This record gives sequence, structure tokens and C-alpha cells, in this order.
Amino acid sequence: MDIVCKSTLDCNQGAIRAVRYNVDGSYCLTCGADKKIKLWNPHSGLLLKTYGGHAGEVMDAAGSCDSSFIVSASADKSVIYWDVTTGLPVRRLRGHAGSVQCIKFNEESSIAVSGSTDNTVMCWDIRTRKLDPIQTMREAKDCITSLIVSEHKIISSSIDGSIRQYDLRKGELTCDTIGIPITHIVQTKDGQCILAACLDSTIRLIDTDSGDLLSEYRGHKTEDYHIECAVIQSDSTIISGSSEGCAIMWDLLEGTELRRLQMKSGVVHSLAPHPTGSDILFAIKRHVEVWGCPEVMEEG
Repeated sequence: MDIVCKSTLDCNQGAIRAVRYNVDGSYCLTCGADKKIKLWNPHSGLLLKTYGGHAGEVMDAAGSCDSSFIVSASADKSVIYWDVTTGLPVRRLRGHAGSVQCIKFNEESSIAVSGSTDNTVMCWDIRTRKLDPIQTMREAKDCITSLIVSEHKIISSSIDGSIRQYDLRKGELTCDTIGIPITHIVQTKDGQCILAACLDSTIRLIDTDSGDLLSEYRGHKTEDYHIECAVIQSDSTIISGSSEGCAIMWDLLEGTELRRLQMKSGVVHSLAPHPTGSDILFAIKRHVEVWGCPEVMEEG
């Protein structure tokens, strides 16, 4: 697949902590060190709205299933539930004792799930006026770095080197220990595998049910950065950022490096593949690059 840099978003919000698509990929969110979230049309590069209300850096954000609301996680220890149209906070949720590093909605966007440096995962019922978490998971021994939320499971990764799966239907916890700090996890579209980005510059493919290590991918550099990864092209390709100013793609089954996407200098730490198309967003320092298949010009 031919993939090129199509455009750049100059975000003007200090260092970009995370970049995320909404549910259908029609817009994206950038989380800034300037304590703000910005809503963009990544295709036109148009800034649609700015959300300000956090007292610390915004570390992560997620859009709801109908794109009407946003939840954001901040170093100010709070989660904010935003109305997309008005740009105003609907609810401010405080319960974490440390910086909130990651945030996800469940499929119906009725529950927000947050992970923090206080080693806990909290579930918030955001459709009611209840300000306390409805559930708190305290099993991790170190900072929660990433979350996967599905219909009946919450999966968390931690700097303590473990992936914990909470089965909400059965009320069971499964813990798979890799032993190396994990900075990011994503699941394949079929749900059978988890991709875990680790601080030893290795990405590990884990069987979701058994916890077995299926494959490892190397060639990128993480140093001490929280570098994100993703599974793209119908679960056939893995992509990861790198501290060397590039993104690297591997064949999922073969484990072989396919290509490197060279970007402007800086750490490529956050990335977001389009939910249905081929575009990928990459956060590098203070801007976001939009990569994808070149636009084909139609003749007359």
C-alpha cells in the first residue's frame, strides 16, 4: 500500500499528548499540554472547536458513539464530560488521586472508564448525575497506561508489566504478566489478540484468551516514551510510532518490517488509524501529520 503524508495540522496547543478519531473518522481530537482539547476536520485541516476547562495537561480523550459528547482525562486528576456542540463541560468527575492517563467509552457511551497514575481503573456512569465512580479496580501495582473497553470486558495495561482483563459478566479477573512495563494496548478487530507496546522497544502479540505470547516486533525505539501502536489493514499490519521521528509497519503474521514512514524530527508517540479508511494520524511534538493513500485525481 502506498502511503504518503497528505497534510499537517499545526495545533498551537503546546505538546500534543494524544490524537484520536471520532467513531466514524469524520473528525479528530487533539489533547494538548495547554490544558485544552481541539476538535478538527482532519481532511480540510479546519479547527472546529476548542474545549477549555482542565487545570492540567489533557492526556487523552474519546468521542461518544453518536459524536455528541467527549470525555477527557487530565493531569489535574479529573475527567470531564463535554457537550460537543456547546463546547461546555456537562460534568466534572473527581475520584482519582493522580493524573488520569487514559479514557474510553463503553459501546453505548453510557459508561466512561479511566486509568490513572494512582494505579486504579474507575468506571463512571455519566448519564446520571452520580459524581462518584460506580466501580473501582485497584489490582494494579503501578500506573495504568492504556485501556480496551468492549461490551463485557475492561482490559488494562500497567507499568507493573501486567495486562488485566476484567470480565464484567462473570465477575472474573485474569492477569497476564509480561514483566516489562507496558505503555499501550490495542486489540485486533476480531478480538482474538492483544498488541502490547513495551518499554524495552518491543511490541508483543498476546492471545486474548490464553495469554500466550504469539509474536514480537522490533525495530522502533521507545526510550522512556509512551509510544502507541495499532493494528491496521484488516488485522494484517502492525504500526508503531518511534522516538526517532518515524513510524514503522510490520506484517502481523510474518513479523517482518514492511516500511518506515519518515516524519519531521521528534518523537512519534500517539497515533490513530481511521476507523474505516486508510488514513492514519500521527502526533509529533506540537503538530499532527495526516498520512494515507494519495488522492487519485479524476479526469474531466
